[in-house]
Amino acid sequence: MGILDFLSGQFIDVIHWTDDTRDTMVWRFEREGHEIKYGAKLTVREGQAAVFVHEGQLADVFSPGLYMLETNNMPILTTLQHWDHGFKSPFKSEIYYVNTTRFSDLKWGTKNPIMIRDPEFGPTRLRAFGTYTVKVRDPAVFLREIVGTDGEFTMDEISYQIRNIIVQEFSRVIASSGIPVLDMAANTADLGKHVASAIDATIAEYGLSIPELYIENISLPETVEKALDARTSRGLAGNLDEHLKWKAAESMTMQGSAAGQAMGMGMGAGMGMQMAQGPWGAAPVAAPPPPPPPVEHVWHIAEAGAVTGPFSKAALGRMVTDGKFSRDTMVWTQGQDGWMAAEDVAELAQLFTVMPPPPPGA
Repeated sequence: MGILDFLSGQFIDVIHWTDDTRDTMVWRFEREGHEIKYGAKLTVREGQAAVFVHEGQLADVFSPGLYMLETNNMPILTTLQHWDHGFKSPFKSEIYYVNTTRFSDLKWGTKNPIMIRDPEFGPTRLRAFGTYTVKVRDPAVFLREIVGTDGEFTMDEISYQIRNIIVQEFSRVIASSGIPVLDMAANTADLGKHVASAIDATIAEYGLSIPELYIENISLPETVEKALDARTSRGLAGNLDEHLKWKAAESMTMQGSAAGQAMGMGMGAGMGMQMAQGPWGAAPVAAPPPPPPPVEHVWHIAEAGAVTGPFSKAALGRMVTDGKFSRDTMVWTQGQDGWMAAEDVAELAQLFTVMPPPPPGA
């Protein structure tokens, strides 16, 4: 190997970093066995910052641009080295590239339910989750407080700590907001801004910022959700008294007998009471429904081996007047034990009081 090859291996003339990953936050420029040549070119691209560390001390920070590494643009490093204006020798220094772009679509969520005091439901618990973005605000502070000497620092190494900070501040903000649980879905945007603002001071101590924080969902325990569903169902029933009357009428229509009607009435009343009470305890007792109307029987007539009817009581009364229905006529109605003479049925015997019976011996 010639002398020129040896010198080119000893001195680095071009310093730059291109990142093909999506989660690298800090990358150390590898210079093992090499020195940085005075006058070398330093390239810092948009979305990057370059931090020089000399003998364990943070020195100069370079923003995007192309630099010739000389004493005039390395003032801190020049002071640390006590260089004279005539400095021309190579020097050793660690160079860390810091990614200053936004790291987006990061997830956060409550590991355990948060206890809050809701003005309507009282003490209750809820969970929440969402996304956030993070960005390096101060490369020097971030390097000093978080990265240290890590040669390749990724987002995964800090995301867990950031999630804990978000959840802690979210719990405090949501508990002190006084927003009812039923109104939280309409206020997630404002809550997200409050949480981001609350954690800004803590995150700034790490040299970071959170430009965006979103709350995608706030959910309640299953028991509370069931209570809300029951409350919604009760609201859909409308006026409770009218609802009970409608259920009673519907039951009587569907049932053909007095027993069936009574059963339908009981089902309607039971459903109404259940909706009135709901999962929060007994509600004020509504006025009882009116009693069912009396059951009107209809009658069948047996004459000359033929059965006609059914006839209502009013129709039979007209038939008595026309002489088509007499005391001896055999009749039957639902619930009656066999055929009976009309005069032996208490309800129909009243029809024959309007005219005297036939005279004796007629």
